[in-house]
Amino acid sequence: MYVCPQQQELPYRTIDREGYRHYASDPKQFASCPVLEQCTRSRNTRKIVTRHIWEDSKEQVRLNRLSKAGKQLYRKRKETIERSFADAKQHHGFRYCRLRGLHNVMEQALMTAAVQNMKKIALHLERRA
Repeated sequence: MYVCPQQQELPYRTIDREGYRHYASDPKQFASCPVLEQCTRSRNTRKIVTRHIWEDSKEQVRLNRLSKAGKQLYRKRKETIERSFADAKQHHGFRYCRLRGLHNVMEQALMTAAVQNMKKIALHLERRA
C-alpha cells in the first residue's frame, strides 16, 4: 500500500502481464487535494504508482551488493566465476553453439563444465605433488 503526502491511501488495483502491480488513487477524492501538483500532472487527477512484484527482492539484493561485504565478494567474482566463463569462451568454443536445440546446447555446456572441472582437479593434484 502506498500513501500520498496528504496521508491518503493508494489502494491496489491490478497486476499487468509484465508483472507490475498498479496502485491507483480515486480521482473524486483527489480532485480537491491542495498538493495535487506535487503528486501528479494527470488531467483526470489520478495518481498511479507502478511497482514490479519482485521489486522488494531486487532492493534487498541491491543493498546487499552495495554493502562492504558485497563489494568484496563482487571484486572476488572477477577472479573466480568470470575467469571460468572467459576460459570457456576462449578455449572451449563458447562463443557460438556448435549444435542446435536445447538438449544439444545443454549437452555442450555440461561437457564444457566437466572439462573445466577436470582441468581444475588436475591443477590441484599437481600442486599437491
